[in-house]
Amino acid sequence: MSDAPVHDMKTSSTAAPFDSQQGILRRGLSRPAAFASIAAVFVLFMAASSAPSPLYVIYQHEWSFSATTLTTVFAVYVVGMIAALLVLGALSDHIGRRPVLASAIVLEAVAMALFIVAGDVSVLLIARFVQGIATGAAMTTLGATLVDLNPPHAPHRAGVITGAAPTFGLGLGALGTGVLAQYGPQPTHLVYELLLAGLVLAGLLVALLPETAQRRPGAVRSLQPRLGVAPRLRTDLIALVPILVASWALGGLYLSLGPSVAANLFGLSNHVIGGLVVTLLCGPASITVFALRGWPTQHTLALAAALLLLGTAVGLTGVQANSLTTAALGTAIAGIGFGGSALASFGTLARIARPTERGELFAVAFVISYLAFSIPAVIAGFATTNVGLHDTSVVYSTAVMAFSALALIAQRLRTLRARSADRRMEPAVAGAASDHPSPSAVVEGQFAVPFDAETGEPFNR
Repeated sequence: MSDAPVHDMKTSSTAAPFDSQQGILRRGLSRPAAFASIAAVFVLFMAASSAPSPLYVIYQHEWSFSATTLTTVFAVYVVGMIAALLVLGALSDHIGRRPVLASAIVLEAVAMALFIVAGDVSVLLIARFVQGIATGAAMTTLGATLVDLNPPHAPHRAGVITGAAPTFGLGLGALGTGVLAQYGPQPTHLVYELLLAGLVLAGLLVALLPETAQRRPGAVRSLQPRLGVAPRLRTDLIALVPILVASWALGGLYLSLGPSVAANLFGLSNHVIGGLVVTLLCGPASITVFALRGWPTQHTLALAAALLLLGTAVGLTGVQANSLTTAALGTAIAGIGFGGSALASFGTLARIARPTERGELFAVAFVISYLAFSIPAVIAGFATTNVGLHDTSVVYSTAVMAFSALALIAQRLRTLRARSADRRMEPAVAGAASDHPSPSAVVEGQFAVPFDAETGEPFNR
């Protein structure tokens, strides 16, 4: 992907979906309502993706399959998702957001129907694969649409929601499923029926959503599986890789084997506890996204890496000492790091990408995240079958700690590089007006440079 020219909203006012004078949508939902609707759909997709996690123990008991099969069911979802990200990640930049979102909702509804009728592992695998495709198609489009709809008075909001929605949805879906499985009728059916109803509502909302992206040629070519990042964006993305790997690998462990750890290592067979294991990681993550939304991103990333390292170490201590309280405390601490990572990572991506780059850039970031989310979990499933859940948890946690330490180093190097850029730029900006911030603010990932909320571009000086 090459650098695209700066999008000029003034020269394309006839096709733009916003009234530049009043800042509202010209048809359909109002701008605030559209933004809230897309945020809700984002949460719905993520809640659906974590809904099977507390049910894996039930499926495993009813159908008698191994931990290897369990993590394979988990991973096939990610295979479908990554395939969709590679093929469909940039499609909404060409044909518009609404067609892609509508198609993703239909596919997700098909997946829910398959879950409802599933009677063995084969149907479960198909359902998870279809769900992965639907979620992959939706996620980058939802993220890009949030940026398109970002309110001018709150330029950081899209990044905050993009960071909070995945963790909040994952926690909500897992906990809700656990409660329904423990206390509701038909534990492996009811949650999917409710999610199916939610998807019908999501389809109606998308039908009322005006298009936020201009059509442009190249849709067929965009379907070629590729990952491309504009050269000017690569340094920022590479610096985020270690913390994306650390945080999402930890999330993959909890969503695939977390309920099994609670049941087998701590003797907690209640399905609510199985959902709570995931929520204990994702709940603090969502709260953190909102609590730290005003922090400079380099500070948030450093704090997130440190807390991921600390929380994983405390959780590992709890497993080793068979202390449920210590393990729960470590999970909550790591959850704060998870949320800080999501906030700063996706907030940075939302800010630095141009409108025509958003789909592809979010696709690359989600591919990295979900490879880390799935591959280690599958390896852990094989390891659990062969060496046991306890030893697997120890090795897995140690690897997460190593990547967290690497993330700390990466952020330190990034800070030093930005300071060096400051010193080199000082002569060039010495005579500039006081209201012109240093170009290093962009490198550093802070929000010092004023950005156009609709285009994501720095204002022309």
